[in-house]
Amino acid sequence: MSNKLKQEDIETLRELIKDVEIAMFTTATEEGLVSRPMKTQEVEFDGDLWFFTKKETDKYKEILHNQDVNVAYVGKSYVSVRGKAEIVEDMAKKKELWSKMYEKIMQTTYDDSNIILIKVHVEAAEYWEQGNLLKNIAFFYKRMTGQDAESVDINETIELDD
Repeated sequence: MSNKLKQEDIETLRELIKDVEIAMFTTATEEGLVSRPMKTQEVEFDGDLWFFTKKETDKYKEILHNQDVNVAYVGKSYVSVRGKAEIVEDMAKKKELWSKMYEKIMQTTYDDSNIILIKVHVEAAEYWEQGNLLKNIAFFYKRMTGQDAESVDINETIELDD
């Protein structure tokens, strides 16, 4: 994949998720998949997503066991992001992304040793356009009548991984 295409894909994904504050963050467990709402950090998307959490959570243990995650956004479009999660304990990065809101929500400060960042390196994303009524009607009509609905592009896939 060319760098130009990759940059265009990053910009497309950035635009799709930029105004969505809360995402559903999914990890894998022995019993199956688990999703929970999490706030995406307000940094310009460059191919990585950032989240704060605590070490004393199930998601921390789940990521240590299996780094495959999914992050789903609902805003002006539906976006499903697949990637690899990494635990980051970098104090400078925590300080950079921290805000007073987190002190209230997490009842601690960024320098608490229990506070960590989850960095998700995005590998691919699939999105569905919301609000294009004609495309949606055509897609579902073709599906219901057994026709090939692939010609009605209501969703796209972006591959960001090299």
